[in-house]
Amino acid sequence: MVIVRSALHVAIAVASASALAQVPPSAEERAAYTGVFAAAAAGDSGEIRRLAATGAAIDARDSRGRTALIVAAFARQHDAMRALVAGGADPNATDADRYDIVTIAAVAGDVPTLEVALAVGGRASNVTSRYNGTALIAAAHLGHVDVVHTLIRAGSPLDHVNNLGWTAVIESIVLGDGGPRHLATLTALVEAGANVNLPDRSGATPLALARARGYGEMVAVLTRAGAR
Repeated sequence: MVIVRSALHVAIAVASASALAQVPPSAEERAAYTGVFAAAAAGDSGEIRRLAATGAAIDARDSRGRTALIVAAFARQHDAMRALVAGGADPNATDADRYDIVTIAAVAGDVPTLEVALAVGGRASNVTSRYNGTALIAAAHLGHVDVVHTLIRAGSPLDHVNNLGWTAVIESIVLGDGGPRHLATLTALVEAGANVNLPDRSGATPLALARARGYGEMVAVLTRAGAR
């Protein structure tokens, strides 16, 4: 049991850092951008259209593997995002850390940018990040309830298991605080049909994990859903 708990604590520490793994362009990087990157960061959709029409490399990469579309998503430049995709940008491109525009918006808790990302062709089903997760798992970890609802409607897989052995349901418990946001997140997942009995790598079920943390309201939600 000590070994299992130690492994779980290590996994929690690793996963808790995942939200910090995304690296938006720094002020220095933005100041040095030219061409399509500068236009994306500034939200200059007219310049993006002009550059696309002249054959600019719309999906070029910066030093961290970001495309101009990823830069625009970090900057919440919605018109620029639309212009870039209209000009040929790949809406499912990932950066050096394997984040796409859907996951970037999900981690930020930014529903408007997420809706644009989905509207231009970003997939809620993409497997992203060094954890082989999904945007839904990231949002469940952070308790971004509105994002979770948006991703569920967009068809994000409810029961995807990341390389830590966790589903969105499990992350809402083990990386949550048992409070209102994570409780609402868990409830949304359960009501959408997520499997409440998929265990983690140690064999602990969501119900056992919630009980171990003393999260009584989560225990009640899971029990009503048939968790064992």
